[in-house]
Amino acid sequence: MKTIGLIGGMSWESSAEYYRLLNEFTRERLGGLHSARCVLYSVDFAEIEELQAAGAWEAAGKILADAARGVAAAGADMVLICTNTMHKVADQVQDAVPVPLVHLADTTAHAVTSAGLRRVGLLGTAFTMEQDFYRGRLARHGLDVLVPDEQERALVHHVIYEELCLGVVREASRAAYRRVIDRLVGEGAEGIILGCTEIELLIAPEHSPVPVFPTARLHAEAAVALALGEG
Repeated sequence: MKTIGLIGGMSWESSAEYYRLLNEFTRERLGGLHSARCVLYSVDFAEIEELQAAGAWEAAGKILADAARGVAAAGADMVLICTNTMHKVADQVQDAVPVPLVHLADTTAHAVTSAGLRRVGLLGTAFTMEQDFYRGRLARHGLDVLVPDEQERALVHHVIYEELCLGVVREASRAAYRRVIDRLVGEGAEGIILGCTEIELLIAPEHSPVPVFPTARLHAEAAVALALGEG
């Protein structure tokens, strides 16, 4: 099995899920006591969030590029950025290392198209929902991406940073997200991309009338497949 390099800590709540998922998928495929070969570099999310808010993406990208060099030096055969939002600096990270970066939007788009869907709703941070670095990447795969309206985007973003990243899961927030999902479905969304790795702590398949695409789970599954030579 190849070694999977993880750039995590954004937030560590979802990074912990990545670690669990990587090991569960490995055990499912190999059985017994097998677990995933992986290296984790966990950054300080407070520092990254401050740079996000300031629009200092190049500086944030330098931190992640240094982290990528670290996991590559530790023997990683591939790199995963364990957050959707920071794929804004994916090219900067990829340029820093000689091993491939497994792009989260590509693995998600592959799952959506494999399900035969084309029009999807996207939930995530305001950066992910509003900027082109993620929506545009999905569009390259032929997807038509719908996002919530301005008020709903603010709500979705607030819940991520003020609750889920702190490990807080509220039933009221789940109900609010479900209303946003229902409206996107009413606009024609055939599926919903949970485009922030923390949203999987709040929304499960049973909370949506259409298929949901949990990006952390899909990312981890794709990484294990690649590590085992299946991808």
